Amino acid sequence: MQHSKPILSGLLFTGLCLNSSAQVTYPDSKTVKQNDVYHGVTVEDPYRWLEDDHSAETKAWVTAQNAVTNDYLATVPFRQKVKERLTELWNFDKMTPPFKKGKLFFSFRNNGLQNQSVLYSQASLLDKPVVVLDPNLLSPEGTTSLSGMAISKNGKYLAYGISKAGSDWVEIHVKDLESGQELPDVISWVKFSDISWKGDGFYYSRYDAPKGEKTFTQKNEFHKVYFHLLGKPQSEDVLVHEDKAHPDRNFSAQVTHDENYLVIYGSETTSGQSMMVKDLSKPGSKALELVSNFDHEYSVMENIGNQLYVYTNYKAPNYRLVKISLNNPGIGNWEDVLAESKDLLEGVSFSGTKIISNYLKDVSSRLYVHDLSGKMEKEISLPGLCKVNGLHSNREDDFMTYSVVSYTAPEEVYFYDVKAGTSKRIFKPVSSFRLADYETKQVFYKSKDGTKVSMFVTHKKGLELNGNNPCFVFGYGGFNISYTPEFRIDRALFLEAGGVYCVPNLRGGGEYGEDWHMSGTKCKKQNVFDDFIAACDYLVENNYTSHEKLAIHGRSNGGLLIGAVMTQRPGIAKVAIPTVGVLDMLRFHLFTIGRAWTVDYGCSENKEEFACLYRYSPLHNVKKAAYPATLILTGDHDDRVVPAHSFKFAATLQKNNTGKNPTLIRIDVNAGHGSGKPTDKQIAEFADMWSFVFYNLGMSY
Repeated sequence: MQHSKPILSGLLFTGLCLNSSAQVTYPDSKTVKQNDVYHGVTVEDPYRWLEDDHSAETKAWVTAQNAVTNDYLATVPFRQKVKERLTELWNFDKMTPPFKKGKLFFSFRNNGLQNQSVLYSQASLLDKPVVVLDPNLLSPEGTTSLSGMAISKNGKYLAYGISKAGSDWVEIHVKDLESGQELPDVISWVKFSDISWKGDGFYYSRYDAPKGEKTFTQKNEFHKVYFHLLGKPQSEDVLVHEDKAHPDRNFSAQVTHDENYLVIYGSETTSGQSMMVKDLSKPGSKALELVSNFDHEYSVMENIGNQLYVYTNYKAPNYRLVKISLNNPGIGNWEDVLAESKDLLEGVSFSGTKIISNYLKDVSSRLYVHDLSGKMEKEISLPGLCKVNGLHSNREDDFMTYSVVSYTAPEEVYFYDVKAGTSKRIFKPVSSFRLADYETKQVFYKSKDGTKVSMFVTHKKGLELNGNNPCFVFGYGGFNISYTPEFRIDRALFLEAGGVYCVPNLRGGGEYGEDWHMSGTKCKKQNVFDDFIAACDYLVENNYTSHEKLAIHGRSNGGLLIGAVMTQRPGIAKVAIPTVGVLDMLRFHLFTIGRAWTVDYGCSENKEEFACLYRYSPLHNVKKAAYPATLILTGDHDDRVVPAHSFKFAATLQKNNTGKNPTLIRIDVNAGHGSGKPTDKQIAEFADMWSFVFYNLGMSY
């Protein structure tokens, strides 16, 4: 692997405005009279026509908007240099922690600029890796990616899902790992599914095939669980579970490690599951319902005989591990193995006769070893503010593998010997980013209502707090998702330029358990926006930056965050980057899987929740104002958050922006919500994003 020397002197901060406020002429976005009445309130939706992503008018609008955006970005004098440096930063070896199936170890590796990571196998961790599956060969453009995979218990078969152009729709294929041959088995119209092996077949979840041209927008209903036996056509797959009375419920299937039990989880939203268990060792046995409601989270982590070890937040907002005997499974008979603590129990794994627990303490990882009764025996040493990812172990071996990552260093892979109680690093990436020159601090600030909020702040060592540093704040705040330390290659570009990169841990996320999550949902969603606004104000008040040197960014639910913040406080930042955002809060539930988000957002069909949604919905709160320089990012194949959200928001913002800052939208063609996006597309998107940020913050080569 060759690495170019860092061009640290190339990125400079300057007071020049670089003509970033040059007048932009936007494409015509026609308005069509469309009024909806919600609980007696009339709401206009003049750009409803943009929801039809197959119409000739919408396609012409997309082409015209992309042309304007490309013309603007072409005026950035250092755009190509930004892309070149970003490519250099991206170009280093990457590896996931290896896991064992049968007699082989498997891991994903990327030699630097491969569009998709490649699956390898090894007889031992000292042997040369052999290619098992190279997704880069699935399509010439690299836009076909893996989306879920599972290897049979005996290590003989690989079932893998492929996604095209970033779509959530998945097609499952099967490979014989002994012969290396692709099998004829192909499973279509899979979405939001696990793949779980039982003998020479596997369980999966799917919808019926969508109709007509509504593949990427049609509401997803009547999720079903099937069992596929190798060698049989999909038409003969056995229907295992469905619910004809509740079209919005989703189901997933999990086979325990010993393949004796099938666990079926049901869900109505993104939080909370029902749970039933079927004894596969007894043909014809009926499923036993353990939990019938959707109030809490449940996940079977292991079983020892008919004892299930379940990770749950039932009566434990910070989660706990309980043991359930199938001889006496009533909820009152559940036994604590790892009781709830003041820190968040993020995960549990079993290795030999030990339990490995992974906790978050103030949004930084801690690893502990316990015996099977839950007694803590040892803490595994970790380096500072970091996050443990990809922990792999099983009860048949006395070791585990895991990776450690921080804001200033990419993921390193470790091997832990459970019997010896020692860790050994087995992979360390070599990056051209000068890791030792940077530092991360964790600060705490008060939100509008006095709540203490954590934030990670990363910058060059010796930073002068002069109130004039370019600053980039990234936020999410939703769906119980924790934003923990991570190394983002594109952020390294900004750090090299003298930027300050900040990640506040907003309410709505999972960093401090279920209570933290729920305090940022439905009619409490404003807490999330207040937390983010307070983070920006904290950075200004403490002389890290000024509002004129500040850029804000969020993806998906984070795109909603940025849309809400910039419409509530247009002067909060100089630059705003709402990416694949949920921006129409009155209609999101009508597309694909949108109804599942109502647990976090509420729904406009409910009178009280409508009032809350209407109060902050970014699309409906654009007013005549001078907005930040805005670059909206989306993909034309996004079937998670359909691109109509971004289309309608862009048209509305362009019409109402009274300032000189540009309002642009970049629509990535043949791309989805982000998962599986090839490296070259990621580099192209981030190069444009950072060129826009640098240009409008007054930064240059």
